[in-house]
Parts: sequence; structure tokens; C-alpha cells
Amino acid sequence: MSHTDPRLAQIAALIELKADGQYGLADINQRQHALQSAWLAERAGCTASLIAAALLHDIGHMVHNLGENPAEHGVDDEHERLGYEFLASMFGPEVTEPVRLHVAAKRYLCATEADYFGKLSKDSILSLSLQGGPMSPEEVAEFEAVPEYKDAVQLRRFDEQAKVKGLQTPPAAHFMQYVERVIRPA
Repeated sequence: MSHTDPRLAQIAALIELKADGQYGLADINQRQHALQSAWLAERAGCTASLIAAALLHDIGHMVHNLGENPAEHGVDDEHERLGYEFLASMFGPEVTEPVRLHVAAKRYLCATEADYFGKLSKDSILSLSLQGGPMSPEEVAEFEAVPEYKDAVQLRRFDEQAKVKGLQTPPAAHFMQYVERVIRPA
């Protein structure tokens, strides 16, 4: 990792130092979830951009001050928007759009795949109600019009799978190579 770019150091610090909070109702923390998501993307042979997006998709949880599980208290933390806003000056849409759209992708999949809702974890079901529920046909069409929607859907699938207690993954430093490859020049 380049030690000359403070943005990379900031991202690494968020993952290493601010991601100890429990991930929703799962028996893992935010860091483990991020690493599992990135590892799934890497193992699937995804692009550097999608691996970086998988690592960073929940960074909005690490930059707000609403506590560990705001959904439990009926609050949508809008972490996808906060994450997008945090990342937008550093990355292009190939990273930021899947991050921005990963919650919408859950709503999309609930609307377009009959069995998807049944695959959701308890905390994803709880947050789904706060996030607007399954998409309407009009919302599905709008979502599919976004060029990066397929990457957002793939990221969502990794997101749902990345909740395995005790799963060993490479450390954050391993995935920072992908972040470094796709970050915009300072």
C-alpha cells in the first residue's frame, strides 16, 4: 500500500480501528463482514472495483454516530448514502454506485426473485421495512436503468453471504491492493 496517499491510510484505519461494532444482529463485527464480502468477491473473480466496493460497502456505518444497530431502534441510518458521500471524491462510479445501490439491490431482489426474501437475515428483514420494502415495478425499471445495477446486485449477494461467525479471511491489508488500484489520483 502506498504510504504517500493519506486517503488509503484513512480507509485502512476505518476498517482496522472503527469496525469493531457488531454487524447488525449477526455474530460478527463490521470488519469481519467487510473482509468476508471482499473475500467472496475476490474468490468469484470480480474486478478490482467490485472487490473494493465489497470491502467498503458498509463504510457508512463507520462514519456515522448512530450507535451499533440503529435499525433495532427504528432508525434507517442511510449508511449507503453516507458511504457513497464519503467515497465519491476518491472513487469512480464503478466503486461508488454499487455502494450507493446495495440497499436498493436488496429491495430489487425482493421484488424480482420469489425466494430472495426467505434468504434474508433477521436484521436485513428489519432494515428492509425501514428502507421501503420490495421495489414497485416502476422502481425496478429505474434501478435497471443504472449502468452499475448488476454490480450492485452481485455486491448484495456477497453482503448476504458475508455473515459467517469464525470464518477466516485474509486481513484488510490484503484487500487494500484493490482499493489502491482503483482510487482516483489525489
